Amino acid sequence: MHKILVIEDSVTVRTIVKKLIEDNSHFNCELCKNLAQAKKAFDSGENYLAAVVDLNLPDAPNGESVDLALSYNIPTIVLSGNFEENTRNQLLDKGVLDYITKESPYSYIQVATLLDRVRKNLVTEVLVVEDLDSSREHICGLLRKFQFKVYEASGNKEALSQLDRYSGIKLIVAAHEMPDMNGYKLLKAVRHERGMQDIIFIGFSSMKDSVLTSKFIKSGANDLLAKPLYHEEFFSRITQNLDSQDMLQTIRDSANLDALTKVYNRRYLHKYADELYANRRDDENIIVSMIDADNFKAVNDTYGHKTGDDFLQEFASLLKEHFSQDLVVRYGGEEFTIVTTQPAKVFFIVLNDFINTVRQTLFTPHKLNITCSIGVSAEFHNNLEAQLEVADTRLYDAKNSGKDRIIDSDILKH
Repeated sequence: MHKILVIEDSVTVRTIVKKLIEDNSHFNCELCKNLAQAKKAFDSGENYLAAVVDLNLPDAPNGESVDLALSYNIPTIVLSGNFEENTRNQLLDKGVLDYITKESPYSYIQVATLLDRVRKNLVTEVLVVEDLDSSREHICGLLRKFQFKVYEASGNKEALSQLDRYSGIKLIVAAHEMPDMNGYKLLKAVRHERGMQDIIFIGFSSMKDSVLTSKFIKSGANDLLAKPLYHEEFFSRITQNLDSQDMLQTIRDSANLDALTKVYNRRYLHKYADELYANRRDDENIIVSMIDADNFKAVNDTYGHKTGDDFLQEFASLLKEHFSQDLVVRYGGEEFTIVTTQPAKVFFIVLNDFINTVRQTLFTPHKLNITCSIGVSAEFHNNLEAQLEVADTRLYDAKNSGKDRIIDSDILKH
């Protein structure tokens, strides 16, 4: 969970901002009503994702609260009762993320939306391609301000090398005019030669030509910006493209994710397994585990299905936390499947850590202590069905031999 510091003297505004931000389960707010409290908060050493700061406070009437937040290198969103062009420009030049006026409820929604984008940016990798050092540094600085993970290339050949090196790059921001290869050629190399259809490609050019823009978009670019790049337009256009891509991914995931627990469903398991087993290396081992919550029926019978659903969501969150490198699937009911290609010794350490964590966890507001049983197949099999059958048999043995244990062969492992 990420912590947001809100510095605001109005009780009403503090309440509204806190409510809208904490509607997002990824955020928790700490509230300060003046500069003195804000200093104590920053000096505490707490790691804040961002700060939402009132421009004028009773003990900081001239924006001192903004300067304070920026001095701690905290991404800062400024709230103000009045819009002034000069003030806005000065604040953007200082390095704030945005300057938002308190003119309507939508203004506070903007704050919450921007914070969520900053959170997502922490794991969003961007490649900037520009041969002019000063321009490249400016663009990279803007992106890093918004917490993107940024890679650089001074030309298109280097850009292609960076794409080979960093497979997680989601966004390319590239100059059109470069000596080794223009934007069209880079775009062609990305879209057609490498088949990177999901990567977002945003070009920029000093040539103010509508034909160029049209040609660029038709060639497969998501957008084309005119230089010089202005802070607000630049980030707005990038955000729109990223949000559109996220929406497309959500649509794709809806067919593959379990609606309740947000882990993958059985349909995706078989699709994933077809590719995994077909492309496995000779030295690659695949481990399949079946995990079942013990005595789950009693939870539904005693506390109702709402509590049962709450438990499954919390249990799935633990699975995702412990097996972040593996495929986590809700196989059905309270039964989950883990598929991994990790070395067996490494995976069994994680598996034992997971079952111990479950033993120590009190689930749902009812503080339920629920254990789990696990069956594992780590031997070589030609397909998922054969491996699932072995893991499921061992899960059945674990349930019948006392529960709360792992069986990965004929020997019980407690």
